[in-house]
Amino acid sequence: MRILGIPQAEVVPLIRAVSEQDVEFEAMGERFARAAWTGIAEPGDRTAGLLISSLGAEAALGSLVSRAAIDSLLETLSGEIERQELEAGFERWLPRVKSSVAILSLKQAARYSAKLLVPTDPGWPAGLADLGPHAPIALWLRGSSQILNFAEHSISLVGARAATGYGEHVTMEASAGLVDRGFAIVSGAAYGIDGMAHRAALASKGRTIAVLAGGVDRFYPSGHETLLTRIVEDGAVISELPCGAAPTKWRFLQRNRMIAALSQATVVIEAGWRSGSLNTAGHAAAIGRPVGAVPGPVTSAASAGCHRLIREYGAICVTSAADMAQLVASTAGELGFEEDHVALNSPTENSESLRLKDALSARTARGVDELARSSGLPVNAVRSRLGELQLDGQVIEKEAGWVLSSQKGQKAK
Repeated sequence: MRILGIPQAEVVPLIRAVSEQDVEFEAMGERFARAAWTGIAEPGDRTAGLLISSLGAEAALGSLVSRAAIDSLLETLSGEIERQELEAGFERWLPRVKSSVAILSLKQAARYSAKLLVPTDPGWPAGLADLGPHAPIALWLRGSSQILNFAEHSISLVGARAATGYGEHVTMEASAGLVDRGFAIVSGAAYGIDGMAHRAALASKGRTIAVLAGGVDRFYPSGHETLLTRIVEDGAVISELPCGAAPTKWRFLQRNRMIAALSQATVVIEAGWRSGSLNTAGHAAAIGRPVGAVPGPVTSAASAGCHRLIREYGAICVTSAADMAQLVASTAGELGFEEDHVALNSPTENSESLRLKDALSARTARGVDELARSSGLPVNAVRSRLGELQLDGQVIEKEAGWVLSSQKGQKAK
């Protein structure tokens, strides 16, 4: 007996090792397929989400492995996905379909005592359903899955990595005050505001959830390894990417939607004019979550993003834990994000270019096929974006492949 072409004797022990509860044999294939999909599709891949919700993860992966006829799949999907979208999806995913990679990520997860959660598990956070086809295919977790049940009564605290003393003080008071009111704290474990939010929650004997942009086996940033180890012991560290996956700029942007969806409200405590925290606020608004922003000194560039949220996007001005707790009673209709959240939710550059630059190196030349596999983009899209980046002076073609230019952003003359 084989599961998706891999011997049963190899798959079953690994699935059992990363599952928190007994898994019936009939469900092994579906669970393994979801684990494999986390390494095949990039976070938030709408096409993969629709395909899996329609066919199931195992059947969807089987159709990919067998390179099923697009026409028959389109008939099954009943118009949910256009032909061009599905063909582009297959081009993105096929270079990453390797059973050895999926097995390796499972072995690495078992080594770190990480668990695989799927939507049918009791610990799966209900709020993620609001992301629709952009919801995670599965979650990898270190810590207690029971903590995720408290996500239904949680608030996300996010902000600048280069936080000021003012921002860190406000974060400490807010996190401790919210914990005292029974809220769990959700954040991204980054330096600055995120780290302080987690530390204050732990110091107050509260619950906290850290959402990573890479595998849960490689804590990032490395300077927060001690903090993340504490969160594993007393909270939960989660990611939608398999063990071994590296954090990239694109994945950080996609990670933000998870932070927003997990909690009942998002509060931006300190943020620059173009801070990634504004991206989190945009995701929260897009799914109807209340958004709060803490005002800062008018002379502080670190608070310019918060002032922008309040002035231009109708975020609620909050100055204390009590104000933040009241956000959960707000409704989406009371906020001014419905028409404007896209401006905050969009990356500052084309998403395909961003993913491609994440896959490039300034030292090691990489070929088109390797870049397609690393970025999760179709080969044709890689060639097209490379041409644009070359004209912009951001990449250089060498005999062995492509590298990032040291003169980024300068137009080629």
